Amino acid sequence: MATLLIPFPEDVFAALRLSPEETAREMRLVAAMHWYCEGTISQEKAARAAGLGRPDFIRELGRRQMPAFCVDLDDLREEALRD
Repeated sequence: MATLLIPFPEDVFAALRLSPEETAREMRLVAAMHWYCEGTISQEKAARAAGLGRPDFIRELGRRQMPAFCVDLDDLREEALRD
């Protein structure tokens, strides 16, 4: 796994009430959710990017009131017409 170094203002940790490690976990999760919901990566890849198993990733989506299944309507129509 690659490591990403991101400079981050220290006062933000206090505002978030999170340690640097907790902030890093949160950033991974939020980024993975964003990429998944915009259709950039699959649910499975998003779960791995977040450092979670797929069931935990789906639970986390629900906990944050985000859709567990992000489907593009045009893609769905196209797929339906193929069958």
